[in-house]
Amino acid sequence: SRRGLTLRHWEAGDTEAVQRWRVGEVTITKVPESMLEAGLAEADPENEGFLPYASCAELLQIDWLKPDFITGDGKIKLSFHALVVETPTRRILVDTCVGNLKSRPLYPFWDQHEFPFLESLTAAGFAREDIDTVVCTHLHVDHVGWNTMLVDGAWTPTFPNARYLFGRVEIERCEAAARAGDDGSALHPSGFMSDSVQPIFEAGLADLVEMDHRLCPEVTLCPTPGHTPGHVSVVIRSAGERALITGDVIHHPSQIAHPEWSVSADSDPAAAAETRARLLADVADEGALVIGTHWAGRTAGVVARHGPTYRLDQPGHRSA
Repeated sequence: SRRGLTLRHWEAGDTEAVQRWRVGEVTITKVPESMLEAGLAEADPENEGFLPYASCAELLQIDWLKPDFITGDGKIKLSFHALVVETPTRRILVDTCVGNLKSRPLYPFWDQHEFPFLESLTAAGFAREDIDTVVCTHLHVDHVGWNTMLVDGAWTPTFPNARYLFGRVEIERCEAAARAGDDGSALHPSGFMSDSVQPIFEAGLADLVEMDHRLCPEVTLCPTPGHTPGHVSVVIRSAGERALITGDVIHHPSQIAHPEWSVSADSDPAAAAETRARLLADVADEGALVIGTHWAGRTAGVVARHGPTYRLDQPGHRSA
């Protein structure tokens, strides 16, 4: 636990299955790493709260959140997984979770842990060498971990044949934060840059890109700032169909019903809420498949208008 936060984790292989979706000629595969359950701040006055604007009662009123996204007593469920996007020409891995054997003392449930992620990747049909592109939607500790793995005491790129795409704005933010000093947070660059980002640059595998970078004809980055200044989501378009990989702009599906609920990790909560409202209107109008970077259970769906706000319905796109 941390500051009274009630957390629980378990190995991904016990609770999460690989999931796949088809969007035109593109296949998107969820590769699980780990999961958490977390109580809200009202359960403990010292808890800073993952969703500081929400209450258990309000969560429980959103009937479609159960059982995938909350427990029966109003704890939130969070999944940590990567998404492999296969186009006719590319194999792109989006976000690389927590990683193994990383020093994360402020997050004991991640500190020096060993998750069976590479085994899950193999079971999903991918070798490390198959990935040709790695994208981090933003630079936080739980999105960069498997960029590297420990080999003979050195942090080595996990995906040796990949170009790693880092947002220029995110790198500049982290460099500025590093110059300003450590703020004591595991989200601070000092908690992950040296073991999960710098080795990629040293290996010559890093590319700096803008927030609207186009990876290939089917895949483009979409600026979604607020969680961090350089945060991006990933848009997939193929054969008249569209999907969106959220990153942390919609950290938990309850934010679909309440776009104003920003999370405690947002660097600019007001900007995050504004971005989220705009994005939800966009994907609801287009009927896009929305795949959550931290959504547990079914992990994907279609955002539908529901009175003055939105709900998440079962995906209309076919599973692969």
